[in-house]
Order: sequence, then C-alpha cells, then structure tokens
Amino acid sequence: MRLKSLFFIPVLLMALSVGSAQAATRADLAKESTLEQVLQRGTLRVGFSTFVPWAMQDKRGEFVGFEIDVARRLAQDMGVKIVFEPTQWSGIIPALLSGKFDVIIGGMSIQPQRALKVNFTVPYEYSGMSIVAGKKYAGKMKSLADFNKPDVVLAIRQGTTAVDAAKKYLPQAKQKLFDNEAQTIQEVLNGRATAVVASDPFPAFQALKSPDKLYLPLAKPFTKEPIAFAVRKGDPDFLNFLDSWIRVVSDEGWLEERHNYWFRTNAWKGMVE
Repeated sequence: MRLKSLFFIPVLLMALSVGSAQAATRADLAKESTLEQVLQRGTLRVGFSTFVPWAMQDKRGEFVGFEIDVARRLAQDMGVKIVFEPTQWSGIIPALLSGKFDVIIGGMSIQPQRALKVNFTVPYEYSGMSIVAGKKYAGKMKSLADFNKPDVVLAIRQGTTAVDAAKKYLPQAKQKLFDNEAQTIQEVLNGRATAVVASDPFPAFQALKSPDKLYLPLAKPFTKEPIAFAVRKGDPDFLNFLDSWIRVVSDEGWLEERHNYWFRTNAWKGMVE
C-alpha cells in the first residue's frame, strides 16, 4: 500500500503541474487575444478601403456605406468605440498583420491565397464581378466573349479580385491597373480603356450615373464571391466571436436590411453627391 502511495504522489504532482501550465497558457492566450485587447482598450480599429457603396465619404467627409454600418453595429454590440483606418487596398493585409488595426471589414472575398496569411470569418455577404463599358468604343459588345479579345483594354483596381477574375475569364484582354476605381472609370470615359471590371454594384452605379457614355453589357455578374471579415491568425477567441456575431445579425434580418438600403436603393446618393 505504501509503494502505491509513493508512486501516486509524484504522478499527482506532475498532473497538477501540467494542469497549472495549461491554465497559465490559457490565461496568456486570453491576454493576447485581439478580442480581449479591444475590450480592454475600449476601441475597435477597423481597416477598410473605399468601394461604392461598401464604404465612401459623404459631403461632410464622414465615412458612410454598407460596411461602415456593419462596423459601427459590431462596435456598438461589443460596447466599444469605433476607429476607422482607411488603407490602400494593395497594402491592407500587411497593415492588418503589422497590427495597424484589429480586423478588415472591407468587402474582402475569401480566397485560398489570402487564407494563407489571414483567417476569415463565415461570409456576411456575397459579391461578384461585373463589367461597365464605354458606349462609344464597345456599344455592340454584349457578352463575356466579346471582351475576351487582344484589342480590348480593361481598367482594373490593383490588388482586387477583379484582377484575378479578368485573368481567368478574359485572358486575351489587356489590363491597365490603377490605385482606385475612380481612375478606372475615368480611363473608360476618356477613351483609353474599353471597360472596367469591378465588384458589383459599382459598375451598375457608374452606368446609372453616366447613361450617355456607359452601359452594362452583361445582365448579371459573371462570378460569385463570399465576403468575410479578415483577422490575424492564431486568435480563435476573436474569430469565434465574429462568427457568432455575423450569424446573429444575419438571422435577425439586420444584414439584409442594410444591404438592401445600400445596394438596392438610391436613397443615400444625396449624401455623397
């Protein structure tokens, strides 16, 4: 009996030591969690880039749009203040990884290449690539195949999935890359490009804005992409919270209501024009 007791004590001490180490590790992870940092700091820092109507500036210089509403609601539900960090799209993932902000809420589609660098939440929206073309030089072009030709010049915002979509579906067309979508549209209006490839509904808005010069050759987007929040890897607590939040606001109908306002109506146009 004494031998068993002598054997049991070291084993128990070892188990207690392992348990204490695991508890300490869990405590350290909680301290390092972005979720815990946000709550302790009292601010949620959101990285994004401007895409109409996802995020844009109104006449007063304030940020408005679908994703701005989403970010504000997220911060409100967390009980913290919101801090917007506008960032060039081409450098938005490096900025997240460097700690400039806590999360990307910026119309980012889930892609395997991106998932090697960041973790994505469940989708909170879906988008797709569309085309808006100049009437003067492309007025008779009505299909995707019409734009897949060597003499076609596509103006595209660099760093976006529109670049990859054009390479995949319009490999014969030439690409001209720009830092923002306003430049891509201007390229078509000036006759230096045939069309713009961009995420829906940007092309549709541009066609409505300049109906005498631009048109939509396709009846609907030619791709479908899941849109999600992006966070740094190694942070399961924050990712789990964001997934849960998206499911809640989606099931209550709030996401659909805000999406319909920004994507299916022009009620907000007076804010930015």
